[in-house]
Amino acid sequence: MDFRFDIIIHYLPVLLKGTLFTIGVSLVSILCGSLLGLIIGFGKMAPRWYFRWPFHAYINIFRGTPLYVQILIVHFGLIPLFYGKTYALMSAFVALSLNSAAYSAEIFRAGIQSIDPGQREAALSLGMTRQQAMRFIILPQAIKRMVPAFGNEFIVLVKDSSLLALIAAPEIMYWSNTMKGQYLRIWEPYLTAALIYFILTYSLSKLLNYIERKV
Repeated sequence: MDFRFDIIIHYLPVLLKGTLFTIGVSLVSILCGSLLGLIIGFGKMAPRWYFRWPFHAYINIFRGTPLYVQILIVHFGLIPLFYGKTYALMSAFVALSLNSAAYSAEIFRAGIQSIDPGQREAALSLGMTRQQAMRFIILPQAIKRMVPAFGNEFIVLVKDSSLLALIAAPEIMYWSNTMKGQYLRIWEPYLTAALIYFILTYSLSKLLNYIERKV
């Protein structure tokens, strides 16, 4: 097999820019998704079914449909409603954030419900309000248990961001496809993309294992 390193060297600057874009969009999306997921997670734990139903439906819809389809609907349907035209960067943030929120909501729900109910009752008996008990007693313990799950969600989001090439967002796969189209080569662009994703996810897994040990 004739493997041409000169092609990779020629595209290395834009591949590095694509890598930074991938990291940035994944990081912003996991943060926004976590904030939205916290609200959805609390909503799903509401005592009355008619309060729970919309949040339950949101989680089922976004976890039950492909991210591929969600990106296309957001890019060609949702974003033009507000901008009047397609906008790849905003579509990337919105689609990944909405998708991440559904999974983050379940992480929050499972983490909160894993804490012994007796601790909430003890906090209430000491004169705390429900909000104070959740903020100072339940959430600090639950977040420690959520760290591995959120780490896995972030790694999955980094890999799923490759689907953003569908809407010409300038991430790793977009530039790999551009390289393939220009040189009509397969091995160089896709093996390079695979190596970059591997380095990213492996480094993240090591970092998250370190954070998990610290907390």
